[in-house]
Amino acid sequence: MIRERRQKSHSGYEHGIDLAPMLDFTVNLLIFFIITTSFINRPGTTVAKPSASTAQQFENGKLLIAIRSNGDIWMGGQQVELNDLPAMVQRLHIERPHDTVVIVADKASKAGVVAKVMNKVHAGGINAIAIAANQPTGNG
Repeated sequence: MIRERRQKSHSGYEHGIDLAPMLDFTVNLLIFFIITTSFINRPGTTVAKPSASTAQQFENGKLLIAIRSNGDIWMGGQQVELNDLPAMVQRLHIERPHDTVVIVADKASKAGVVAKVMNKVHAGGINAIAIAANQPTGNG
């Protein structure tokens, strides 16, 4: 039977591969990817957005608020009341101060509801508000 022998240095420690730096690097890389991952924001409901020839794509982060055709307001995957909106917007604005609010209103929703939501967003401390629209497709 052949036995493997590891040579010991003069100090008595075994020579081998130290995996600690590689593990540190791997953990740091994982933390980096978790922090820098951008998540897709969704308002939590589906709406039929109107088309607009002047629609533009925003690249910065957004706080999405959806207004359904029946006037229901959705934010962060849940239905919210109009009077609760300023406090929610203010809390999210503190966490992410550079985000803009995008109102995703159904094309059948009433303009009065959209205006009320805009006023509540202003009351929450955000002045930069955009309204979502699709770019027209086809021959236009």
